[in-house]
Amino acid sequence: MSIQKRFVVSLIFSLPMLINMVLMPFGVQLPGGTWMMFMLTTVIMVVSALPFLRSAWAAFLNHQANMDTLVAIGTATAYFYSIYAMLNGQSVFFESAAFVITFILLGQVLEARMKKSASNSVQKLLNLQAKEAEVMRDGEFIRVPLNQVVVGDIVHVKPGQKIAVDGVITEGHSTVDESMVTGESMPTTKSVGDEVIGSTINGTGTFLFEARKVGDETLLAQIVEMVKKAQVSHAPIQKTVDKIAGIFVPTVLIIAILSFVIWYVFLGASVVNAMLFAVSVVIIACPCALGIATPTALMVGTGRSAKLGILIKNGEVLEAANTIKMVVFDKTGTITEGKPVVTDIIGDEQQVLTIAASLEADSEHPLASAILAKAKAAQISVSLIENFEAIEGLGIQARIAGKPAFVGREKLASDGDAADEFAEQRQELQQAAKTVVTVGYAGQIIGLIAIQDVPKPSSKRAIAALKQRGLRTVMLTGDNARVAQAIADQVGIDEVVADVLPSDKADRVEQLKESAPVAFVGDGINDAPALTTADVGIAMGSGTDIAIESGGIVLVKNDLFDVVRALELSQQTFRRIKLNLFWAFIYNTLGIPIAAGLFAGLGLILSPELAGLGMALSSISVVASSLLLNRAKLTTA
Repeated sequence: MSIQKRFVVSLIFSLPMLINMVLMPFGVQLPGGTWMMFMLTTVIMVVSALPFLRSAWAAFLNHQANMDTLVAIGTATAYFYSIYAMLNGQSVFFESAAFVITFILLGQVLEARMKKSASNSVQKLLNLQAKEAEVMRDGEFIRVPLNQVVVGDIVHVKPGQKIAVDGVITEGHSTVDESMVTGESMPTTKSVGDEVIGSTINGTGTFLFEARKVGDETLLAQIVEMVKKAQVSHAPIQKTVDKIAGIFVPTVLIIAILSFVIWYVFLGASVVNAMLFAVSVVIIACPCALGIATPTALMVGTGRSAKLGILIKNGEVLEAANTIKMVVFDKTGTITEGKPVVTDIIGDEQQVLTIAASLEADSEHPLASAILAKAKAAQISVSLIENFEAIEGLGIQARIAGKPAFVGREKLASDGDAADEFAEQRQELQQAAKTVVTVGYAGQIIGLIAIQDVPKPSSKRAIAALKQRGLRTVMLTGDNARVAQAIADQVGIDEVVADVLPSDKADRVEQLKESAPVAFVGDGINDAPALTTADVGIAMGSGTDIAIESGGIVLVKNDLFDVVRALELSQQTFRRIKLNLFWAFIYNTLGIPIAAGLFAGLGLILSPELAGLGMALSSISVVASSLLLNRAKLTTA
């Protein structure tokens, strides 16, 4: 029987006894008197309390004691003593057993609802999935259920529709709202060759895309799986809590026995009153709040991070992130865009770009791609070329409008003296770690184009935010020291370790760990050894090409500022766990002396039913505390 049904049964059969307690001062009693209370409580003990009793008995057979042991002993003591008292014409306390079970179940019902609210991020993600897709079959587009879409299908997406699966656009363009998966609020422009993510929402355009990942391989499916695993994982601190609980329960039983003995033997209390003190100790000390302090905070923290496009793998990673003192970055694709772009054009921009783009039009070299992208952005059309020739180590040359033209090193110029005009500017650009190509036309050097793998827009702000939090930043790269230092200077990195082979990155991370706990941030594929070597590996995702297994934390948006948010969320969640544990311990520490009657001389006494209510409220307060993580403020970019 579910907790909700057990609570309903307990509530229904407890209400008559509650009404009886309220009306008793007015001379009104429950029909049937003590025997009616016995029957009502018996139903509660058999139906609602039975799982507690079974769990306690199973723990006893294994020579253990758990939270249910305290509930079972407390309620069973009140119940069976009341039967004895009823048969001997003495005062009974059936209502104490009934109310304790009702209050405990009330706490568990509310706790379950709060947990469901905390973990509903997974269900919300699942609800994002499209139910069907319009795919090409036998030369025409037809609608099919989502589970019938296969890799290689051409899918048609209309304005406002959900994108069914992950893929790459083959025709058309549009803007796509990816906020439900990446947390990015602004729509992303998509055109031919761009990746699209399943379950995101198309804007006003229409396009076709080829399905690349379907079913469990889609980004959304991977996110859901990771969040599920994270929410049921355990942080290492939970092991300490479990050990404490294992010692705490027998200790409470000993305190309860001592309370009974002291009150009955030494303080002259009646058997009934002494028993009530002992039962109150057992009930108030039930460490339910300790048991849920960690998992509820984990649920809320990992659920919120998933909404922001930050996937925290498990509780162990989350706890480790709380200790990080140094953040080590890969350069290419992590701090930088990962592809060269034109940064400077010296000379007549229109003429220089026209000549360079015309010569590079059919080249697949990364530098050529950068020049062509710049020309396209400037809406420059290429000219027809003749007598194309690639010269190894120098560049390319051809004829445009019957005149010689070249792109490459200045040595290609027919007039050596012409190179001097741009010599000083060339040197300045090269000192800034930029690749400089010379453009010539009609026997003269007409300009320079500087190309560089530039930092991402968020890199400088992210590194500044990390340093503001007291973290040391390091760049670990295979590039030469001059190029690496130039990028480091632009974004504010504290230390540069350059000329490192990919196979040696893990060893360098190991060395850095000797001085402080390290988080390594990389692309999640080439940097896998370093990611696993670091105390916390943070893998930068890239659209649907996401390496879930590479790091303990995965950043879906490939945005470096999410490193700040990931560490911040991890630290806030772990602090919330410690806060929950602190209040749970304080509650038990303060509650036991009161329940044992230590302050009875001051009129401060805790009955078993009030102890049960207090225990339920403590569990609810811990869950509510965890839910406050949803409102915790994060650093903004």
